[in-house]
Amino acid sequence: MSTPTSSHTARETDSALTGAAARLATAAHRRDLHARFAPVFARIAAESATREAERTLPFDQVEWLRDAGFLAVQVPVEFGGLGASTVEFFELLVLLAEADSNLPQLLRAHFTTVESWLVREPGERRAFWLRQIAGGAVFGNATHERSAAAVGTYQTTLSRENGRARLDGTKHYSTGSIYADWILVTATDAETGEQVSVTVAADAAGVDRRDDWDGFGQRLTGSGTTVFTNVTIDSEHIDVAHASTPSHITGFLELVLLASIAGIGRAALRDARDFVASRTRVYSQGVGTSAREDPLVQQVIGQISGLVFAAESAVLAAAAEVGEASDLALFAAASAADSARELPANSGENHHGEISGEPSGTPTAAHTAESTRAIRAAETAAIRAQLQVPDLVLRATTALFEVGGASATARERNLDRHWRNARVLSSHNPVIYQARALGDDLLNGDGLLFTWATGEGTPTATA
Repeated sequence: MSTPTSSHTARETDSALTGAAARLATAAHRRDLHARFAPVFARIAAESATREAERTLPFDQVEWLRDAGFLAVQVPVEFGGLGASTVEFFELLVLLAEADSNLPQLLRAHFTTVESWLVREPGERRAFWLRQIAGGAVFGNATHERSAAAVGTYQTTLSRENGRARLDGTKHYSTGSIYADWILVTATDAETGEQVSVTVAADAAGVDRRDDWDGFGQRLTGSGTTVFTNVTIDSEHIDVAHASTPSHITGFLELVLLASIAGIGRAALRDARDFVASRTRVYSQGVGTSAREDPLVQQVIGQISGLVFAAESAVLAAAAEVGEASDLALFAAASAADSARELPANSGENHHGEISGEPSGTPTAAHTAESTRAIRAAETAAIRAQLQVPDLVLRATTALFEVGGASATARERNLDRHWRNARVLSSHNPVIYQARALGDDLLNGDGLLFTWATGEGTPTATA
């Protein structure tokens, strides 16, 4: 057996040090982000139960997040953001949901818009919107309709007359739009029949945002009706929609909901502990001198903790897959931009045929294959997390009441909000369809849909 040479050992040591340094830098960045937002999250949590009970919309809390830079946490530093990775972002989103689960959901369209711009081809338009977001711009959503349109189509229309584009239609479940500066609207182009995505100024003439969401949970998300009547649209704010194109964005969208649910689990655990600590009376059947000393109560708290840990772990495991797909999408966009500028390009692969570390010209076959794999892995991970996280947290938010008896149901405590909020969030993109889609894909290889739509009649190819 040969002995390693000193130069070989030195190279191994250097590699280990480089890896350790990178991991330490990542850990330090993560700690800095958590420390930055912990006071804001604590301030939001302080009155969250009261806000929910009185249905006080969290306009102030959105402003606090804007002022703290949280709405630009994903934006790269060079554009004025904080440069959080995908996993770091979802860690923070779970903590925000623990403080108030309405906030991550009402900002779902905003964070997804940021993610979409991050992986767009570099250029002036991308830079403009990323800087707008870093400067505090907030995005809302108006995509869903309760109309007679077929699945995958819209009755909301974009038409043109005398060189002017106008938007007309009614949208429901417009989550976050009452808090937004800009609203993302899906519509049908009256001339071409194509689906388009339109960015509309929230305060534009003809935009009517209504706070008429009446769900029994997530009551503060502003998921009401938005009506567009003869709204003038700038041509630069019209894009062709690519709803049926496989992308990691669908997994990202689902993970925002799942992170919100996981945060609810953390809040339920927190409130269960606080409730037990406050109790001075015990049951005749109990065996402890106080509730906190009762082994049965301790068991329930431990079980809730395990459920919450499993839910949060599933979210972050899926976030890692979505993050890899996001990085590859950014790599592809940068490579395409390099090719368009006709910059000198390397092959994009090293001598082993593997993807190199820097974008250089048109994405290669190896990169395209790896990107396709990562997108499928991200979607699969998000679905698998969705099949578990809601059930875990709904069990936790029910078990919460096992530690208290009737006093835990007092309206002033508002502990039922955790179950109500988790149940409403769990109703998005129904789990039964996701389970079937995943099973179909595992058995037949063609079950992943990468988009969601509702309507009447037979689903279209984009549904």
